[in-house]
Amino acid sequence: MMNGGGAVGQQNGGIQHNGAADLVKARAQLLDGAGTRNPRLDPESLRGALVDLFELWLTSKGNELGITADSGLSVVAVGGLGRREMLPYSDLDLVLLHDDVDPKVVAEVADQLWYPLWDAHIKLDHSVRTVPQALRVAADDMIAVLGMLEARHIVGDEDLSNLLIGGVRREWRTGIRSRFDDLLAQTTARWQRSGEIAHRAEPDLKNGRGGLRDIQLLEALSIAQLTDSMPGLGPDVPGGGLRQAHRRILDVRTELHRVAGRARDQLRAQDADEIGAALRIGDRFDLARTLTDSARTVSYSCDVGLRTAANALPRRGLARLRRMPVRRPLDEGVVEHSGEVVLARDARPQRDPGLILRVAAASAQSGLPMSATTLNRLSEDAPELREPWPKDALNDLLVLLGAGRGSIDAVEALDRTGLWGRLFPEWGAVRDLPPRDAIHTWTVDRHLMETVAYASGLSTRVARPDLLALGALLHDIGKGRQGDHSVVGAELATHIGRRLGLWPSDVRTLSAIVRHHLLLPDTATRRDLDDPATVRHVVDALDGDVGLLELLHALAEADSMATGPGVWGDWKASLIGELVRRCRLVMAGEPLPEPEPIDPALLAAAADGGVHVTLTPGDGKHTFVVTVIAPDTPGLLSDAAGVLALHSLRVLSASLGSAGDSAINTFVVMPKFGDPPEAGLLRQELIRAIGGALVVSEVLAKREAEALGTGPGRYARAQPRVIWSPTSTPGQVILELRADDRVGMLSRLAGAFAATGANVRWAKVVTMGSAVVDAFCLELGDADSPALRERIESAVLQVVPQPAPPPPPTEAAAAG
Repeated sequence: MMNGGGAVGQQNGGIQHNGAADLVKARAQLLDGAGTRNPRLDPESLRGALVDLFELWLTSKGNELGITADSGLSVVAVGGLGRREMLPYSDLDLVLLHDDVDPKVVAEVADQLWYPLWDAHIKLDHSVRTVPQALRVAADDMIAVLGMLEARHIVGDEDLSNLLIGGVRREWRTGIRSRFDDLLAQTTARWQRSGEIAHRAEPDLKNGRGGLRDIQLLEALSIAQLTDSMPGLGPDVPGGGLRQAHRRILDVRTELHRVAGRARDQLRAQDADEIGAALRIGDRFDLARTLTDSARTVSYSCDVGLRTAANALPRRGLARLRRMPVRRPLDEGVVEHSGEVVLARDARPQRDPGLILRVAAASAQSGLPMSATTLNRLSEDAPELREPWPKDALNDLLVLLGAGRGSIDAVEALDRTGLWGRLFPEWGAVRDLPPRDAIHTWTVDRHLMETVAYASGLSTRVARPDLLALGALLHDIGKGRQGDHSVVGAELATHIGRRLGLWPSDVRTLSAIVRHHLLLPDTATRRDLDDPATVRHVVDALDGDVGLLELLHALAEADSMATGPGVWGDWKASLIGELVRRCRLVMAGEPLPEPEPIDPALLAAAADGGVHVTLTPGDGKHTFVVTVIAPDTPGLLSDAAGVLALHSLRVLSASLGSAGDSAINTFVVMPKFGDPPEAGLLRQELIRAIGGALVVSEVLAKREAEALGTGPGRYARAQPRVIWSPTSTPGQVILELRADDRVGMLSRLAGAFAATGANVRWAKVVTMGSAVVDAFCLELGDADSPALRERIESAVLQVVPQPAPPPPPTEAAAAG
C-alpha cells in the first residue's frame, strides 16, 4: 500500500464489484474529510490514498473479470496512476493488454471494465492493444511514448505488462538520437503555448515552463540514460532542490483540484488565497512566491537536463571520427568546452574565491551556459570572498552586470545553485518575491536583473557606469522587509558597497542612488515643473551632485523599462528629461578631467632618454603597474598599448603624460591568464613595434577574432558616446569617450588619433567592468574646426564596439 493506504481501508470498507458508484463515494469521502473520524488528508497523503483506492477497485474488478496471472490479459496504468501521483480529478489512463486471447472475450472484458467507470462519470482515457500494437504506437507518437514510459502494472499477467514496459523503455533508449530533436521541438512549443509558471499571474501548473510536464521530461531523459531525473543542484540551493520543488507544485495542483471540484491545471487568482491557506503557506502572495521558487528550480533543472542530454547523445557516422571538442580559454581558470563554460583543468576552486564571478562573467559575455558540474564543484569547493572584496572580484562582477541580457541567465544559474546568495546574502529577501501591483511583470529579484540588463544599454550616458550597474542591481533590495524599501535599501547598499570594496565616496553615492531611485519619476509626474520649489526640492535632496543626478536619470529609464510594457514612454521620458535639464541649470557644472601628476622618479628616468619598461605589483592580487618611458613619437601609445594587449594584459586604467621629448605612460593591468610576462620581454616587443618589425594592429585583429569565437562579444550593449570639452590652453581640447571595451581598445584609439593628426598630450583611461570612460587631451592644429572634430570622432567610432544592427523587418512589416 502507498502512503495513505490506511485511510482507504478505514473509509472504503467495501466496494461493489459490479459498479464504480462506491469508488466515487469513497473518493468523495477522502476529499471531504473533516473531524476525527474522517480527518482531512494533506495533499501527499491524499494522492497516496487515491492511488490505493483506484488500485483496489481495479484489482478487485480485474479479478472478477478473470484478468489473472495466467489469463493472457493485464491492465497497465499510465498518467497519474502510473506515476503514483493520482490527483482528485485526474483522468484514469489505462491500457488493457492481451496476448492470443479471443477478440470477443477481450471486447467483453473491456466493456465490463470501462462501462462502470463511464457510468460513474470518471474521466477515462483507455486503449485495448497487444504488446506489438502498443510498441508501434509508441514508436510513432511522441505524446504516447512519453506516457508509456510511466506505465505500471496493476492487475493480471505481470509478464505481459513487463513486455510492454521493458519494450517501450528499450526502444526509447535505442531510438533517442533520432527522436531528440522532435522531443525538444515539442517541449519548446509547449513552453511558448503555456508560458512560464514563475512569471504568470495564473500559471498552468502542468504544461507551463517549470511545471509537472518538465519533471516528466527529465524522467524520460533519465530513462534514455542521458541525464539524471533529479540532477543535484549543490548543497545550498534555495527552496530545497528539485525533489522539494516537484512536491510543492504537486501539492498546489492537488489543492487546486480539491478547491475547484474538478480537474484543472491553471491556478486562478480567485482560488490562490484558499489554496495558500489550505497548504499553510499563507496568502496568495506567499503562494506565488513558493510557486515561483519551485518553478524556477524545475526550469533550471530542465535546461541542465536537456543540455546534458544533447551532449550525451551517441554520435554516428562521420561525427564519431571528429576530434574531441577544443577547450577554448575564456579567462583565468575558465574555458569553453562542448558549448558550455567549464573550469580549466588546472583550476583550483578551493584557493580561488573569485573563480565564481569569473565563470559567471565569462558565461554572460559569451552567451554560453555554465556547466552544471562546474557550478556544483564551485558550490562545494569555492571559499567565501574575503571582505572587502579584492579589486579583481569587483571588476568581474561589473563585467557580469555589464553583459546585457546575458547577465540574467548567468545570475539565475548562480541563484538556483545557491552561489548568488553566498555572494549577496541580502538577496534572500527579494528572491521570488511577487510584485504587489499589476503593472510589474516580474518578481522583485528578476526585476532587478531586468533593470541591470536595460542599464547596460545606457552605460555610456553616465560618467560612472559601474555605479549605474550596482545601483540597478540594488535599487529595490530593501523590498520584502519592514519599512520604506528605499530607506531600508539605502542602508543595505551601504553595507554591500563596503563589502565590495568601494571607495567611501562611492559607497555614499551608491546608497544615495538606492535612497532616491524614485525621486525623479515621482517628482516629474506628480509635481509642477514650473514651480521653482520643485527643482529646488530635487537639487537639495541630491546635495547639488550633478553626477548623482545623471545616474538617477539613467536608472529611472532602466527601472521603468524593466517594470513592464508601457511604463516607459515619451510622456514620462519628456517630463523626467525636463526636470533633469532644469536641475542641471541650478547645479554647478561638472569639473573637466585633469592630468595626473607625474612621479619625480619617472621624470628623472625620462631625462636620460631611451626606452624603459618596468612592471611592478599593483594594489590588487592580480593587478600590476606597467610604466613605459620612450621617445614621444607618433604611434608610440598605440604600440605600447597594443603590446600589452598582445600579452593578454587588460588595461584597467592608464595615465599618459610627457616630459621633454619623452612620453611617460603608466598602465594598471591585469593578466587575463596566468602571470604577466617579464618587463624585458615587453620592452623588446615594444622596440620591435616602434621599428616596424611587429605590426600590432594586424596581430590584434587576429587575436580578437580568436577570442570572440561564436559569442556575442563583437557587439556593444550601449551606443558609444563622444563628448567634446574646451580647455584653457589654445589649440587643445578634451575628448571624452564612453563605450564598451574590446581587445586592444586603447591601442586602436591611439592609432585613430595618430591617423587623423591629433596629438595626445595626456590621457586618463579607466575601465569599469566591460565599459570604458576615457578622457584624452588632444593637441590639434585648429581645435575649433568642426570638420577636424568630425573626422576625429568618425575615426574613434570606427574602432569602438557598436550595438548590434536591428533585425530585418518581417514580411508583414515590409508589406505594411
